[in-house]
Amino acid sequence: MTAETSQTLDRGLRVLKLLADTDHGLTVTELSNRLGVNRTVVYRLLATLEQHALVRRDLGGRARVGLGVLRLGRQVHPLVREAALPALRSLAEDIGATAHLTLVDGAEALAVAVVEPTWTDYHVAYRAGFRHPLDRGAAGRAILAARAGELIEPGFTLTHGELEAGASGAAAPLVGVTGIEGSVGVVMLADAVPERVGPRVVDAAREVADALR
Repeated sequence: MTAETSQTLDRGLRVLKLLADTDHGLTVTELSNRLGVNRTVVYRLLATLEQHALVRRDLGGRARVGLGVLRLGRQVHPLVREAALPALRSLAEDIGATAHLTLVDGAEALAVAVVEPTWTDYHVAYRAGFRHPLDRGAAGRAILAARAGELIEPGFTLTHGELEAGASGAAAPLVGVTGIEGSVGVVMLADAVPERVGPRVVDAAREVADALR
């Protein structure tokens, strides 16, 4: 800690991080031990976080992350979208196909940013807010492969006709971005994805990941 930081706020944020890393919640004693502070301090931290709905306690007294974090989470997408747009624009113009950033939202893939090329005669209409199962389409499959540790060189996933008849897709996962599962990809009206597209998508995913770190 430095003179410019708040010890109480730091402890409160550490409580949230600890709770976010467990599925079964933590007791006051467990939090006290992990934080290295006495139980009275933990009680005060939890009471304050509960007032803001950031923490809830079940009947057994175990603390868990509260629904209030969802309201904060809704503001993440605009920030992520803004950071990703330069790389997506470059990708769309270079490839001549619709580029997109897709994030995990529960069991679905959610397109949070989409950029269409400006110079093509036709391209796939793909809109921000579009959802599809994670196991369909290049965007979701790339995320699942990265999650399972199955994505090997060349580092991208290709699909054809899984979300739209006649459309092919290529996507590469975001790597090394804490707290975000996602992918960058393109979708085009073609029977097959041209050879140069996959590596270009990997480069774009790397650019977006760097912008989000």
